[in-house]
Amino acid sequence: MTAPGWIRIVGIGPGPAEWTTPEALAVVEAADDLVGYAPYLDRVESAHHRRHASDNREEIARARHALDLAAEGAGVAVISGGDPGIFAMAAAVMEALETADHDRWAGVDVGVVPGLSALQAVAARAGAPLGNDFCALSLSDNLKPWSLIQRRLRLAAEADFAIALYNPISRSRPWQLGAALELLREVRATDTPVVLGTAVGRGESEQLVLTTLGEADPEWADMRTLLIIGASTSRFLAGPEGRRRVYTPRWHEGLE
Repeated sequence: MTAPGWIRIVGIGPGPAEWTTPEALAVVEAADDLVGYAPYLDRVESAHHRRHASDNREEIARARHALDLAAEGAGVAVISGGDPGIFAMAAAVMEALETADHDRWAGVDVGVVPGLSALQAVAARAGAPLGNDFCALSLSDNLKPWSLIQRRLRLAAEADFAIALYNPISRSRPWQLGAALELLREVRATDTPVVLGTAVGRGESEQLVLTTLGEADPEWADMRTLLIIGASTSRFLAGPEGRRRVYTPRWHEGLE
């Protein structure tokens, strides 16, 4: 009987190869099989690997396939963009393990290899908008109701977090970002700084827009965009050649 292999859910970062950690590179090199969303696999050198590409909405099927490969003795790297634990494949693999009605995966060694997250990359490009307390929310209602997203977004705004918004818009969800911005305008001042980072770290396709909540337009975003909505203390700073930066101070008024 073949001894079970292993799975590592690997974050390769959101952009260039130098944003992938040495640990992630070593795990990928050691793997027999690479499993992942096709555009992520395309960013990984894999001369000696078996590659298993799938579509973006097949996370659970992808996780189960990876577990089956590992159960047969393979070393499997599940490739995830950004950090695999943030709205990504680590949770999908855990979900597959939790809902399994068999024990063939019981001996598989499962681990997670962290990566640079998209919110970190966009924040770095903009300055330091996450310098104080912040939260991350996904606007996708594929796996949770829109009413819950609205409630969480309003509470986060009322609690004065800086807010990173993942999955803001897509062809199948064209209206959510506009609705989210309107909700935020009911709570936050219209001069609140907003950052829209699109394809950050991906060369000529990268775009960075620094604007305000009152001026932010959903048309400026696509499925590659991450938004950061500032807190009440966030502000713009003048930079060289007229460039602006956004930062949120580490302190907050009201300290006793």
